[in-house]
Amino acid sequence: MKRTQLLSEDEKYMREAVRQAKKAYALGEVPIGCVIVHDGKIIGRGYNRRNTDKSTLAHAEITAIRKASRVIGDWRLEDCTLYVTLEPCQMCAGAIVQARIPKVVMACMNPKAGCAGSVLNILDTPQFNHQVESVQGVMEEECSRMLKTFFKELRIRNKAEKEHANL
Repeated sequence: MKRTQLLSEDEKYMREAVRQAKKAYALGEVPIGCVIVHDGKIIGRGYNRRNTDKSTLAHAEITAIRKASRVIGDWRLEDCTLYVTLEPCQMCAGAIVQARIPKVVMACMNPKAGCAGSVLNILDTPQFNHQVESVQGVMEEECSRMLKTFFKELRIRNKAEKEHANL
């Protein structure tokens, strides 16, 4: 007997963010994906493309914010929720605050560079004119496993390239 599992709204949209992260993975990029939802509809998608685009700005969140702003017709994304597979960095957390996004749902935390609670919490800094509600741990295991697998494969690839260069 097949068991049907109802997904929460957060899981439903995080699955879409994971789909974006897999696009980054396929390019050899760190697998980070993001979607922005407005009135039950995805209006912005993005995935990490820093190496592909040779740009420090090519983060999943920045791409999704740019696309969502185009759809809304405004830089303010006040009625949106952002879903991302890894805790935002300082640049992306700042952009989220600037865009007035009220809620961020994250899969994994990033203890080395995260700025939504790990290293800093830019999303909830009372001195700013906007604070962001954050939810952590939605599909955390799947996203964490994807990141760990990516970095394990990268270390193996880098080691093989180094050994090949020394021949």
